[in-house]
Amino acid sequence: MSEKMKKIIKIAIIASLVSSAYSVRAQEDELSNDSHVTTSFVKRQVAQNMSIGRAVKSIVSNYPQEASAVVSTALDMYPDKYQEIIHAAISAQPMLTEDIVKIALEKNIASCANIVKTAINAEPSYVDFVVTAAANSTPEELNEIVRVAVITEPDSADFIVQSLAQQHPNKIVDILSSAIEAVPLVGEYVVETLLAIFPNDAESVVSTAVRESASERANVKRIIETAQNFGLDEESIYKYAKEGGATDEEITAALSEATEQR
Repeated sequence: MSEKMKKIIKIAIIASLVSSAYSVRAQEDELSNDSHVTTSFVKRQVAQNMSIGRAVKSIVSNYPQEASAVVSTALDMYPDKYQEIIHAAISAQPMLTEDIVKIALEKNIASCANIVKTAINAEPSYVDFVVTAAANSTPEELNEIVRVAVITEPDSADFIVQSLAQQHPNKIVDILSSAIEAVPLVGEYVVETLLAIFPNDAESVVSTAVRESASERANVKRIIETAQNFGLDEESIYKYAKEGGATDEEITAALSEATEQR
C-alpha cells in the first residue's frame, strides 16, 4: 500500500472518529438542556430501538443523571406503555427505583397497585424502596400497597412490613393486618420483625397477628411460639393471644412446644 493511500485511510478514520464524537456530544447537549429530555430525542430513540422499553433502557443506561426526565417524558408520550417503561428504567438503574415509582404515581397513569407490582417485578431486591415511595406518595393506598407487595414478593414480607412500619409507626396494626390477610404464612416472620422494632407495641402486634390468622390455626400456634422465642413472658402472651381470639388450649400447647424445643 502506497504512502498516499495510507494517509487517505488515516484521514478517513480520524474524520469518522471526530464525526462520532460530535454526534455523541450533540446527544449529550440535547439531553442536558437544563435536565430536560426533548420529546424529539425520545422519539428518535424509539424509532431506532423499535420499542419504548428498549429506548428508555438505552438512554437511562447511558445517561443515568437524566433518568427522571427520560421516564417522565416517556410516560407522557406513551402512558399505555407504562409497565414497559417502568420495568426498563428500573432494570437499567435499580438505584433509582424510588424516584421512578414516584414519577409514575404522580402521572396517575395507572392504579397504585399496578405500578407497585410492575416496579417490584422489575427489581425484587428493591421492594422496600418501592413500597416506601408508594406509601409516601399515596398514603391513602397503604393497605393496598402492603397487600400487593406481599403477594408479589412474599419472601420479602418482613422487609416490606419493616420499611412501612418505620415510615408509618401509627399504622402498625393496619400494615400487619394487610400483610397477614394477603399471605397468612408470613405472620410469624412479620411478627418477629415488628417485635424487634416496636417492643412497646407487643400487645397490638401479637393480638392483631393472632386475630388475622384465625382461619389458619397452625399459623396462630407459630405466632405464639414466635412471641415466646422473642422473650415475652407467658402471662403477657396469654393475655395478648386471648385478645386475638386464641383458645386456652392453643396457647398452652404452643408455649409447651416452644419450651420443649429450646
